[in-house]
Amino acid sequence: MTVVTTKPAPKKAKPKRQPKYHVVLWNDDDHTYEYVILMMHELFGHPVEKGFQIAKTVDADGRAICLTTTKEHAELKRDQIHAYGKDELIARCRGSMSSTIEPEC
Repeated sequence: MTVVTTKPAPKKAKPKRQPKYHVVLWNDDDHTYEYVILMMHELFGHPVEKGFQIAKTVDADGRAICLTTTKEHAELKRDQIHAYGKDELIARCRGSMSSTIEPEC
């Protein structure tokens, strides 16, 4: 008599997912809705409607999440916001808007 034993199939390991981070835009009084809408389109590829929603949210709540992505990509987008430049429609504007990244909960 021949005894055949089989080993259980090895479990496939689930690929580890990188933690996600929010890119947060902070409100100030030195940037127009037009500036935010244009910046969201140029840096994030957001359509005008999404840019307007972000502008409204940052104005009403003091902050808005622009994107949720990997840490490295979030850092890049934060830095691009900081380098975007001043709002030419407001004379007192001296530079870009503020942005931070934070872990997604």
